[in-house]
Amino acid sequence: MTDQIHTANDGTIDIAGKPYMADAKGALVPKELVKPVHKLEDEVVRKIMGFADELSAQIARFRGHTMTDLGELDALLAQEHSVTKGGPKGNRTYQTFDGLMKVTVQVADYVDFGPQLQIAKRLLDECLTEWSADSRPEIRAVITRAFNTDKEGQVNRSEIFMLLRLDIEDPRWQEAMRAIREAMRVTGSKEYVRFYRRARPTDRWEAVTIDLARAS
Repeated sequence: MTDQIHTANDGTIDIAGKPYMADAKGALVPKELVKPVHKLEDEVVRKIMGFADELSAQIARFRGHTMTDLGELDALLAQEHSVTKGGPKGNRTYQTFDGLMKVTVQVADYVDFGPQLQIAKRLLDECLTEWSADSRPEIRAVITRAFNTDKEGQVNRSEIFMLLRLDIEDPRWQEAMRAIREAMRVTGSKEYVRFYRRARPTDRWEAVTIDLARAS
């Protein structure tokens, strides 16, 4: 029976010469019973997704070639000219001789927090308990947001970093900030490559947009 089943590119499933379309629950519906409006929507979405899949694959290949080219350039500069691009974190900038085009590589670390974070939370709770309800309301709000977990049970990292920027002399606060720093663990990193151009060296850099959401 299986050799009589064929799925076409348009999603139509041919079973023994009769066309069907699978619905969202996996049930096979005779194609003639599917409403024309649903067939039209299905057709348009499949057409768009075809282009999207091709573009996604093209961007993936482009990124791979870009990182390979930059890696080979780095190796050549180091070997032939004793030049090393970038700082200790691996951020690098490459620019044309006329200063009108550049490519940047930025390395972003993924940071997680260890058990020392619970020590920091206890110390900050002590601070909140002693501070009057009307004092430092903005700091109280930052602490509350920082330790409110998201849907995945993770603390709010941006608010945690906001705590570290606050200058408070309370010894327990200082100890809490030390515990937060000790709790930080870099669990991985990712490289982001970005492209810029400008008409004249005195102009501001304009990003070459590859992000679909920001494309004009």
